[in-house]
Amino acid sequence: MASITLGGNPIHTSGELPKVGTKLADFKLIQNDLSVASLVSFAGKKLVFNIFPSIDTGTCATSVRKFNESAAKLDNTAVLCISRDLPFAQKRFCGAEGIENVVNLSDFQAGDFGKANGLEIVDGPLAGLHSRALIVTDADGTILHTEQVGEIADEPNYEAALAVL
Repeated sequence: MASITLGGNPIHTSGELPKVGTKLADFKLIQNDLSVASLVSFAGKKLVFNIFPSIDTGTCATSVRKFNESAAKLDNTAVLCISRDLPFAQKRFCGAEGIENVVNLSDFQAGDFGKANGLEIVDGPLAGLHSRALIVTDADGTILHTEQVGEIADEPNYEAALAVL
């Protein structure tokens, strides 16, 4: 269980992020067209997982915008933006913002991705949503970098995540 904060108040996640050097577990997440994406959907690509509570908050929206800019310059890399938002909300945001270089994926059905990776917030007003975190894998699914952002309102360290690619 990781201890993080929301507005300086302590809250907790369901576990710890997966360890660097291990393989990321497979997943099933919902795309904007309601189809299912899994690890095999991105086979052979390096992956940046930008995980956050909700696209409808300022910091989460900023992270999607910043990764959208970076993703256009990355070779053989997909940036996956993951939240428990409905795919419709993700699609609406990206359409309104002109976001085209990242893939939005929803964990709305059961939150299994968040639970499997220790990301589910278990207490406080955001209980049930995902914490703000980054996971970066190589093209074989080996984890190269993780970051559990200590204060949910803070942005992740974009540069550190992109530096391992």
